[in-house]
Amino acid sequence: MFFNTIYFAAFFSVFFLFYWYAFPRNLKLQNVLLLTGSYLFYGWWDWRFLPLLISYSLLYYFLGIAVHASQNNNKRLCFLLVGVSVGLGGLVFFKFSLFILQSIGVIFSHYGIFLNTVASHFILPVGISFYTFRNLSYLIDIYMKKVKPTRNWVVFFTYVGFFPSLVAGPIDKSNSLIPQIENKRVFDYVNATDAMRLIGWGFFKKFVIADNCSPLTNDIFDNYQNLPPQVLLLGAFLYTIQMYADFSGYSDIALGISRLLGFKITRNFDYPFFSSNIAEFWKKWHISLTSWLTEYIFTPLNIALRDMGKFGIILAILINFMAVGSWHGANWTFVLFGFFHGCLFIPLIIKGTLNKKQKISSEKLMPSIYEAANMLGTFLLVMFSFIIFRSASVSDAFHYFYIMLSPNIFSYSQAIASPREVLTLTFILLMLYLEWVYRSNENCVSKIGMNWVKPIRWACYYLCILIIFFCANLGQNFIYAQF
Repeated sequence: MFFNTIYFAAFFSVFFLFYWYAFPRNLKLQNVLLLTGSYLFYGWWDWRFLPLLISYSLLYYFLGIAVHASQNNNKRLCFLLVGVSVGLGGLVFFKFSLFILQSIGVIFSHYGIFLNTVASHFILPVGISFYTFRNLSYLIDIYMKKVKPTRNWVVFFTYVGFFPSLVAGPIDKSNSLIPQIENKRVFDYVNATDAMRLIGWGFFKKFVIADNCSPLTNDIFDNYQNLPPQVLLLGAFLYTIQMYADFSGYSDIALGISRLLGFKITRNFDYPFFSSNIAEFWKKWHISLTSWLTEYIFTPLNIALRDMGKFGIILAILINFMAVGSWHGANWTFVLFGFFHGCLFIPLIIKGTLNKKQKISSEKLMPSIYEAANMLGTFLLVMFSFIIFRSASVSDAFHYFYIMLSPNIFSYSQAIASPREVLTLTFILLMLYLEWVYRSNENCVSKIGMNWVKPIRWACYYLCILIIFFCANLGQNFIYAQF
């Protein structure tokens, strides 16, 4: 089940009523309902993978207790290694098995040995990367004595399977989400209305922008060999916007649904397109994954390599971002995507400006020429990286660059845009404008129209709903559900 389906609308309407009106004063029953609803939500996609989610929850529940209870450091380490091995092993099995077999086949073929590497296609369980990382952070934090395990299995199973963030994150840590599950939630009308605006904004970005960019980018990337450079540049721009609108749209909906249930989960995006450099961009893009990898991969590596000076930092950054790329799936394009972003950090490390804050003041209506140039340069670098991300292979990515960056890019090319394409570009500009103007707020729609008279405000709400229905290009899942 996904947020952008009629099934979810029906499911959540019923769930919401039971959650707040049937069990408002009984926390235990409310948590049981939350766990049951989460499993129904997940099982609706493919019930065969529900036992996998439950098994993972059961394993890490007992491993967490075992790591905390053991007084023997070797045993504690052994329990930790079991959890890490199972978690990473599961990701490798589901994400990389076929890729590894095919890569081995290619290597042997160079020596005249042809192996039968035709393997069954493993269906990737939706959300496995997200709930695996959630389990791993829980176990590692217990091992590091940062948190204590919960012995309430309903609470822990709910933490792992919390349905608003189960499919595509954010990756909330246990010290943030578990206390909220353990404590009584109270319905707040003001918070609920803000949550509804956030959900509406998320659907706007998904339905109106991302899903209408999708057919355009698919046509361009699938036929890039026969298209002029200007069209390829437009395709790269639209795909970057599509990725952002799709993923941040999902995150906004997840945040809004969580707020309706009395939870506050991690904010995953912080207006990343207004970043002055690549380091700032990654502090604002997929924040929960960036924070997770920084804490559990980059920081330990940076400490281990600290005697190597700046070279050690560079090496840690490259490994960290190759992990970011590999996390997305089994394709060399993802590895190259991560490596490219890691390389973009090197000038900042060499100049010693890696942690230098360059955030543009929220009081300024327009950025300075210097700030605008930095933002544009960062956006272009990110846009180029998404060409690698979207391409079917590394060779396709380089071929795309070769055509796009040819001298013909400056030649005149006449193109006739359809009304839907014009509308899509208009709404993209509207999204970027609103995010720029309201960038000081946690979300750009929280303050819009709050001082308007009620009839005008509600007229705008209905207009937005009509735009969503009119422009919606239905039938497309969220991009990050596949990761």
